[in-house]
Amino acid sequence: MTDQETQRKILNRLKRAQGQLVGVIAAVEGGADCRATVTQLAAVTSALDRAGFAIISSAMRECLALEDQPGAEDEEELTIDQLEKLFMSLS
Repeated sequence: MTDQETQRKILNRLKRAQGQLVGVIAAVEGGADCRATVTQLAAVTSALDRAGFAIISSAMRECLALEDQPGAEDEEELTIDQLEKLFMSLS
């Protein structure tokens, strides 16, 4: 999968989560059923988690690919330790 395809999938997940969040806000403002609101909120949380994992996974693949290239170290790139901390922050 190319970087552009990965980015497109991540953006689609985030946009889906955005739409779900709009639904949660409307449900709260409209005094909707608690169960339905919580179910929508759980969907938003799941969508955001999946997007976060996809972002970190993509960054890890890029980081590992850079490590395989001799002399291709970039100070701006995330280290494996930094990626691990980001990954753990999602749990």
